[in-house]
Amino acid sequence: MIDSFNHALDDVTGWIFETLLQPLMYQAGLMDWADDALEWLEFGLFGVFSIIVVYVVCRPLEAWRPVEPVTDRRAIRTDIIYTLLTRLGLLPMVAFVLLASLQAWWEGSVADSGFVPPTLETLFPALREMPLLAFAIYVVILDFGEYWRHRFQHTFRWWWALHSIHHAQRQMTFWTDDRNHILDEVIAALWFGAIALLIGVPPGQFPLLVLVMRLAESLSHANVRLSFGRIGERLIVSPRFHRLHHGVLSIADHGKNYAVLLPVWDWIFGTADFKRDVYPRTGDPEAPEALATGGWLRQQAVGLKRMAGAVFGRGTA
Repeated sequence: MIDSFNHALDDVTGWIFETLLQPLMYQAGLMDWADDALEWLEFGLFGVFSIIVVYVVCRPLEAWRPVEPVTDRRAIRTDIIYTLLTRLGLLPMVAFVLLASLQAWWEGSVADSGFVPPTLETLFPALREMPLLAFAIYVVILDFGEYWRHRFQHTFRWWWALHSIHHAQRQMTFWTDDRNHILDEVIAALWFGAIALLIGVPPGQFPLLVLVMRLAESLSHANVRLSFGRIGERLIVSPRFHRLHHGVLSIADHGKNYAVLLPVWDWIFGTADFKRDVYPRTGDPEAPEALATGGWLRQQAVGLKRMAGAVFGRGTA
């Protein structure tokens, strides 16, 4: 499945590059940039594909059983801008590419000493013959890392100043997943990419890992009255489970339900709230109005100012 996904993406990328982009670059005398253009084309197509997958899964659910009516389409349009900038920019992929270069340099530097850095598959060679099991283990480890990154976002005042942009949305939909300060996105990308490299995620599996995590995160933000039941709620994060996290009484260090994919982390570390059939209003009553209703640029500026205020002890208001 993983190989099929990668081959299909390569085939589509190759066809578009050879049929459309390469002739234009040749005529414009830009063939020195051909390799870079091919890489970025693949990144961009992956972003488009991930948006389509999320939309096809989440939009019908929101139309089926919405938690609340849509009263502020402007706020949703702002979230769509966040999604386009984030997913077509593919910050996690960029971070992985950058860190992969650093890893190659580091491994090359230590190779002379005879030391080979361990990875999950070198520690457990049997995983090389079981790619789906290896993939599942990578997902679990990365999800554990995401739980703690998310918890730290609510713990440190400077980080919460950035993350409060995400929680200020009062009209939460599946588009809200990408509503983050760009500095927060960079930190998240580096965090995710570093863990992926540390455990030795093969580059060929990384795009599908990103797609799985992105789909789970978008679905958890969807405006849909959907619970996975008493047992299911403890296995996979549902829209209801995550909506409690976005409730107006669950901001900053009062947060619950930090998990991205697996609620077991909240269960283990005492931050789970499994109250069923509860769909609270969302938003951050303590955040400036600009974070809730301002445009993308305004929210970025206010978020940066609040972070500076937190760093220099001037509050976050």
